[in-house]
Amino acid sequence: MEEYLNKVIENPHFIKLIFVVVGIMIILTVKNLIRSRLSRHFKDYNNAYRSKKAINAVGYFFIVLLISTIYRESFGTLTVFFGIAGAGIAFALQEVIVSIAGWIAILFTDIYKSGDRVLMGGIKGDVIDIGVLRTTIMEIGGWVEGDLYNGRIVRVANSFVFKEPVYNYSADFPFLWDEIKVPIQFGSNYTLAREILYDVAQEVVGDYSDEAEEQWKIMVRKFLIEDASTHPMVSLIANDNWVEFTLRYVVDYKKRVGVKDQLFTKILEKVENSSNQVELASATFELTKMPSMELKSKKPD
Repeated sequence: MEEYLNKVIENPHFIKLIFVVVGIMIILTVKNLIRSRLSRHFKDYNNAYRSKKAINAVGYFFIVLLISTIYRESFGTLTVFFGIAGAGIAFALQEVIVSIAGWIAILFTDIYKSGDRVLMGGIKGDVIDIGVLRTTIMEIGGWVEGDLYNGRIVRVANSFVFKEPVYNYSADFPFLWDEIKVPIQFGSNYTLAREILYDVAQEVVGDYSDEAEEQWKIMVRKFLIEDASTHPMVSLIANDNWVEFTLRYVVDYKKRVGVKDQLFTKILEKVENSSNQVELASATFELTKMPSMELKSKKPD
């Protein structure tokens, strides 16, 4: 038994295996130690998340490098085999390879990050995790009206970043332009109606406008884009049934539903207190009587 153990210990393959196991343990220990230390120095969740992902990738790279270095002599004799097999594997796993490339692009570019609200692959929601192959999204919308979670978690392949447009609602400018339409009866006080809408907008989203203006100035300096206004704007058009006012405003991308509720509530209150100077319109239908018809019967011969 002792002689057998000595032969096993002296076997070069066994020694290489020991080096591989010990090396992997050291790499994993150092990786976990660095992750725990770095997490204390990052106050921004996004930077901490990206750092952890990058450290994991570097750790796995060193493991592959360790194995390749120790077994380089064995790999040399299998170069042709691995070349042929690699071509077949690359063809069969092309979607996986593109997803990994997409993961690298996501981590090192500004396509999106964890916490962003995006629309990709026909799925709209908040990014809650970015994996090597798939991005996990907490879906919003669907059978739920407004920008509210429906409770469904969707995993989208990272390869979509190369195949389809990725709509990011919160990347460089965390605000959205939104609008509401208010129908007003003909004959109302249009000047008062405009004032009501503008005053309500200033009361509800005035702070958003000032903050968004500062963010937009950064966008103008960073990109070739016009210096658009972020303050509330009221416009008017007339159609066959009523005068339609449109209130356009800037809002935080996560608070669209709540802000619309506040706007409509205050607008209705002010309209009701306007002493009938401003009245909301509704669809009307005018019924006309049928024209008189004279029926003649032919007498039998």
